[in-house]
Amino acid sequence: MKKKAIKRNLFGLFLVIFLDLLGVGIIIPVLAPLIYDANSTLVPAGWDARQINLLYGLMIGIYPIMQFFGAPILGSLADRFGRKKLLTTSLVGTLIGYLITGWGIMTGQLWLIFAGRGLDGFTGGNIAVANSAIADMSSEEDRASNFGLVGAAFGLGFIFGPFLGGVLSNPELVPWFSSQLPFWVTAGLTSINLFVIAAAFKETLKDSIFTKLSIFTGFKNLYKALHMTELHTIFFVIFLHQLGFAFFTQFFPVYLVQKFAFDETQIGLLFGYTGIWIAFGQGVLTRIVAKFAGPVKALKHSLVVLALALGTLVLPTAPWLFMIIKPIIAMAEGISFPNSTAIASNLGPNNKQGEIMGIVSSIRAAGMAIPPIAAALLLTVNQDYALLASSGIIFCAWIVFMVGFRKS
Repeated sequence: MKKKAIKRNLFGLFLVIFLDLLGVGIIIPVLAPLIYDANSTLVPAGWDARQINLLYGLMIGIYPIMQFFGAPILGSLADRFGRKKLLTTSLVGTLIGYLITGWGIMTGQLWLIFAGRGLDGFTGGNIAVANSAIADMSSEEDRASNFGLVGAAFGLGFIFGPFLGGVLSNPELVPWFSSQLPFWVTAGLTSINLFVIAAAFKETLKDSIFTKLSIFTGFKNLYKALHMTELHTIFFVIFLHQLGFAFFTQFFPVYLVQKFAFDETQIGLLFGYTGIWIAFGQGVLTRIVAKFAGPVKALKHSLVVLALALGTLVLPTAPWLFMIIKPIIAMAEGISFPNSTAIASNLGPNNKQGEIMGIVSSIRAAGMAIPPIAAALLLTVNQDYALLASSGIIFCAWIVFMVGFRKS
């Protein structure tokens, strides 16, 4: 593929992943205040703290649970029918999911919010398809850089997602702003992304591969991951990394509401600030690091820095101190995410990149699906425990990588 076509494809994939993370990020500042507000109309009257924590956990968890089932199916279909068709299909599902979620918030119907987030999660497997396309276009030398460039979309999603969610949901700023407005806006952006993929994306799949489809493919992928000798260590590291980071992303807003009485806009601005540094880590710092160190060496250092920085989040007694800690967390995550993906991709055969990326997405989705329930129980005991769990789990990921990984 010519360099122009590769750049055009990377731009389209950048938008796909950006909008996917925008959908994840946009609900961060919206949902916690909606659920934990004493005057919330979404929470049935008379519910205690444990029930409210569980409701919040389930509402956050439905997205990664459905992604766990959807990602490998979309990845296999992408190996069969091509990346472009599946990207288009998944974006249509994402668009509908945003509209349903916004309608559910507007009408105060919990089941619609669950349905919209679930549909968005299932079609959120487009990250697996996008990663497969990146792997198709990349050599082993530039794979980490390409994953890092498109991975910057994660950071930008965490800038604009929480920012849009926090600002557009606050009627005190503009009277017609509301909690459902961010989802209408994101639906419009997804429509634009559909047009970009249709007009500019060039198919990257060379050889079609037929793989049987099953709703249980996610579980099969976890089983495969355990038996891929060259990959099982990095798969386990990716799982622990995602598990630990999900404790932070999903429950840090609750911590801010409970400890510092943050509102939607304050949460959105803080996460937007974090996203700037994640984007810098994945889009700039990863490419600089790639010139001096390979993915293995980079991951050895970034994981331990990430674990230690997350552990310090329970120390500040004033919110402004987070402005110092957050850049360290964001840059360490910005290096860890694309390099762990690049290692898994490099170790997999070229004709099975769709399957490998599908497995990676299943592992990440499984890691994101566990914290909502576990942290909901931890929050009932102590508001610090979810963040401490985040730090401890990622530290375990670093130990596993240092002890168990051997570069072939």
